Amino acid sequence: MAYRDKASLSKDEAIKLHKEALVIDSQQPPITSGSLFTDNMRKALDGWYKDGLSQAETRGLLSNMIADEIQNDQDARNQYLDLWEKSGVNIASGTYAGPAKMEDAYQISVNGIANAISIINAIPEKLMLVTTADHIIEAHETGKYGIIFDFQDTTPFGTDLNKVDFFYNLGLRVVQLTYNLRNLVGDGCTEIHKSGLSYFGKELVSKLNDMKMLVDVSHCSEQVGWDSMETSNAPVVITHSSSAAVCKHARGKSDKLAKAIADNGGFFGVVIIPVFIQDETPNATLDHWALHIEHLVNVMGIDHVCVGTDKMGPGPGTDSLFEYPTEMPETKVGAFNWSGFREEHRVSPKYADWKIEGYNDFGDWPNLTIKLAERGFNEEEIRKLLGLNYLRVYKDVIG
Repeated sequence: MAYRDKASLSKDEAIKLHKEALVIDSQQPPITSGSLFTDNMRKALDGWYKDGLSQAETRGLLSNMIADEIQNDQDARNQYLDLWEKSGVNIASGTYAGPAKMEDAYQISVNGIANAISIINAIPEKLMLVTTADHIIEAHETGKYGIIFDFQDTTPFGTDLNKVDFFYNLGLRVVQLTYNLRNLVGDGCTEIHKSGLSYFGKELVSKLNDMKMLVDVSHCSEQVGWDSMETSNAPVVITHSSSAAVCKHARGKSDKLAKAIADNGGFFGVVIIPVFIQDETPNATLDHWALHIEHLVNVMGIDHVCVGTDKMGPGPGTDSLFEYPTEMPETKVGAFNWSGFREEHRVSPKYADWKIEGYNDFGDWPNLTIKLAERGFNEEEIRKLLGLNYLRVYKDVIG
């Protein structure tokens, strides 16, 4: 059943609204690390494949190439900007810390942020780093594309809370406390035993509060979510997840936690990952996604839901635009899977054909606005879902 009996806007009217509105993707992980795949990158990948490298081993190499291509090749810059333009997104939150071995996490994050800054500096007339709410407004009003730096794990901080200051000074503003597995801060949502924040985790939350940074619990255990709200003196957010009441999945969140996030002034960004939003068929649709939006609006209120697609390219997961050879292994044989996703989570190569109709890559973002209008959300509500809800919380917490 649609949110309301009939569409609020025609397709053309919805597209017009999308072009005018502030549009924020609260989680677009590879916006600077997987959003380009040039001929040079394709040739390099073919060579690494022949050399026996895995996808995991080449991912960072390809990401480094994006920065180099954009800095040195006008065609690459045009290709990158064309994707932004097609998406109609004004602001995207990119990820610079995720699942990785503890000993590698710090350098991976420094390298990723350095690449992102070099990309922004290569196209200053169109790109800008977002560190304040005023930057969000500036990007929207001037037609620039704003990039927010976020972490999806706290492993780059190690045991040193002073590293929060270091990454803040590099532009970091949003920090997810854990990925799927356990770290020094607490447990993730796919860990075997899902406990809450550690003492160190509580200290880290307080440090993030002091620095006026957003605390994100998207991949965290539910208890980490509850402990974070108890510890934090600022709203806690879920930048990208789904409703466990609509589709049961370890990555989903309960209605009780979602309601508490809203009551504490936060927001909930809804993903479009096909295996997270439905489990009936490989052919997910945007109506499956809309059901999560509608349910969470009913639970949390229209002022606390937004869109965090968590998806750049085709496939069952987040997926970059990189086109890996079919036979190329994901990781080295015998390597531990630090992502924390297992077979039951439906993001393995076995589910490669699980896709979502209407969203093949980041450029299809306008289809989400069209779907919201089709389901009956009015213009004011759509503007809130697309960006105003995120902006309000960002301004309240970060300033």
